[in-house]
Amino acid sequence: MTIQLNNIQFYGYHGLYKEEQKVGNNFIVNLSIEFVPVNHKITSISETIDYVQVYHLVNARMQITTPLLETIVGDIADSIFEKFSMAQKVNIQITKEKVYINTLNGNMSVALSRTRAAL
Repeated sequence: MTIQLNNIQFYGYHGLYKEEQKVGNNFIVNLSIEFVPVNHKITSISETIDYVQVYHLVNARMQITTPLLETIVGDIADSIFEKFSMAQKVNIQITKEKVYINTLNGNMSVALSRTRAAL
């Protein structure tokens, strides 16, 4: 089974360059968590991964200004594995909407796929 958070938007000051830290940027987070439910039929929130708790983890981490998105995706994956013992695989992508390169018309993303076995 997979729980997904799609196109979650945050505003923050993440970035290596002074302009990014001064002006800020929009960030879009896409996240999926694969897990094997204990019971075939899920009837209680305790038998699944609560996406509200996942959102709060992501939101808290996105509030901490960090130079590299690579650090943030790793921290979020680690937090999910720590909080949810049934989580087996985390896929996370963070997209920075504006890139401060004059000749680049687009955005950039950092993505991470990590399995519990890889910890």
